[in-house]
Amino acid sequence: MNSPLPLTIQEKHHAKRVFLIVLDSFGVGAEPDAPLFGDVGTNTLGAIAGHPNFRGDNLARLGMFNLDGVTCGTPAAAPIGSYARLREASAGKDTTIGHWEIAGLLSAEPLPTFPDGFPQELLDAFTAKTGYKVLCNKPYSGTDVIRDYGEEHMKTGALIVYTSADSVFQIAANEAIVPVEKLYEICAQARELLTGKYGVGRVIARPFVGDCAANFTRTPRRHDYSLVPPHDTMLDAILAAGKQTIGVGKIHDIFAGKGIGETIRTSGNTEGLQVTLELADRDFEGLAFVNLVDFDMLYGHRRDIAATPPLLPSSTTGCPALWQKCARVTS
Repeated sequence: MNSPLPLTIQEKHHAKRVFLIVLDSFGVGAEPDAPLFGDVGTNTLGAIAGHPNFRGDNLARLGMFNLDGVTCGTPAAAPIGSYARLREASAGKDTTIGHWEIAGLLSAEPLPTFPDGFPQELLDAFTAKTGYKVLCNKPYSGTDVIRDYGEEHMKTGALIVYTSADSVFQIAANEAIVPVEKLYEICAQARELLTGKYGVGRVIARPFVGDCAANFTRTPRRHDYSLVPPHDTMLDAILAAGKQTIGVGKIHDIFAGKGIGETIRTSGNTEGLQVTLELADRDFEGLAFVNLVDFDMLYGHRRDIAATPPLLPSSTTGCPALWQKCARVTS
């Protein structure tokens, strides 16, 4: 059961616009219910802060190392931002549940996960609907699964279907075998099937390129097919108040477009921040909701510590410019 939080738009002493930026999969410590999801001891910041390439100067200035429970790094003597460590109130642990809660929609029940793979009856229905057979059907790292099953996929034409700890049904296909638009069509068909007890939060298209396991690479043409939020969120309230809502990155996909007035898709963190800086130069009233996906898509699920630290400064380089641009828009 999902329940909406009370949503109101204050007309006095309000900010003209808000930039809400999510560093997807960048956490600062495990929640008390982490054992339910196999996440005991998880702490992205703690894991990468000791790496020699780690730099987080801009986030440190905002107060990242002043957060309760953060024991790495040096707290700022005078943080320039307001800061707080928050605990998710919803049941579940995935992109959909988390972003819905940010937008004011609480979920009392977690979305279904499939740690042993999907039931055969569902896969049979998928094959009957799409005409494609299935490979893998296990929880898997997205980069590992194309390495291990990509060549068989290219030989047989069967689709690589896999899941993760999140509530997802993921379909990987080589763009030379299944064109991207066809993969999107297949995912839309899968979304129609995945309801009720099989109602995962997202069906995800995972296209990749390459001609052998040694060079298979995922492309930025990923596309998510989410459940529609069962109630209005702050996005709907903002639109109803006559303001703008702009979704950057995969925000449109997470909310299935509900409450999103404008969508700007991006290829990764660098483009996401560039788009955000451009929006800061635009005169609008409302919300720019930004998801920076690389922490999650490229490194988080793989727990690739060595690759993540260099990503952090590249994803926050635009912060000072953004602060300056936003400083002049309050009213």
